[in-house]
Amino acid sequence: MAPSYVVKSCKKLLNWIPVVFINLVVFWSYYAYVVELCVYTIPGDAERVSYLVVFHFFFFLFIWSYWKTILSTPACPSSNAFGLPKAEKEQYEREQSSEVQQELLKKVALEMPVYTRTAGGAVRYCDSCQVIKPDRCHHCSTCEMCVLKMDHHCPWVNNCVGFSNYKFFVLFLGYGFVYCLVISATVIRYFIMFWTKQLSDTHAKFHILFLFLVAAMFFLSILCLFSYHLWLIGQNRTTNEAMRSPIFRNGRDKKGFSLGFSRNVAEVFGDRKILWLFPIFSGLGDGQTFVTRLVHIDPEQANQILQQNGKIPADGENHSSLLENGVAHTVAVISEKSAADQTVSVTMESV
Repeated sequence: MAPSYVVKSCKKLLNWIPVVFINLVVFWSYYAYVVELCVYTIPGDAERVSYLVVFHFFFFLFIWSYWKTILSTPACPSSNAFGLPKAEKEQYEREQSSEVQQELLKKVALEMPVYTRTAGGAVRYCDSCQVIKPDRCHHCSTCEMCVLKMDHHCPWVNNCVGFSNYKFFVLFLGYGFVYCLVISATVIRYFIMFWTKQLSDTHAKFHILFLFLVAAMFFLSILCLFSYHLWLIGQNRTTNEAMRSPIFRNGRDKKGFSLGFSRNVAEVFGDRKILWLFPIFSGLGDGQTFVTRLVHIDPEQANQILQQNGKIPADGENHSSLLENGVAHTVAVISEKSAADQTVSVTMESV
């Protein structure tokens, strides 16, 4: 028991090495820029002050976003909402046949807003966390928990990137990109002057030369990653879903969660645009249920699913038919929430 605990503790400690490395690089860059460049190298006060103001503005936003990503606890599914009831759980644990276990899970899942399946069509159940996985939820072996809308486990933040901190992660990439851009754009002049020996050799030379090279290198790498995640947001996909399309009851659908560009963006950043540029949670939903495109289903089944998801009222109101003249339709349900009310619109396209 003791050796296992020691190994586990050592692994957790080693996981912080990438975070320590990033922080050392960032704070060295702060010293090199503020002290070696602005204090010792730049001759004019106006240029020095303007550089320092712009630099500190983006440095603050970058550090704020980075540590919000690190310190945000990954959201996990509610055991009350997605755990097996006591009787079914006991039956599941007693049962030896995987087929019977799966039938039991399917029966329980019918009462839950869960529409994705495994490649074999089975209900996605986590034996470690003992919950039926909500849509877009995955188990992280590093964090040892199921993470809602899991994108990936990032070693550079030593945390899972998912529903609770995906916005912070994207802002961290965005401000990291701008931070490196500001450094590169303002340092390049003095980099060239030192390189061509227009400035005499001083202790600042080493820092400024390497500051430009490091900033340019991170600028290019972060630009690629940042661009990729902006594309994922526009498609309403996670990294996991980009690698393996989600499987619904009626098969794979790589655009199964896409609601159109504007709603896809709002799902991550929220409806209040004033909060988009700050690492403050403003996304839509609870991370446990997601609007999906409901394909080839009859009106009664569609209304039942929508009621379970809370997208339409269960008061017997008359709703538009989803199947007309024997022609199947693709249904996209867009839910817009505010503090006061909830508006639902349903759009249909013939397929």
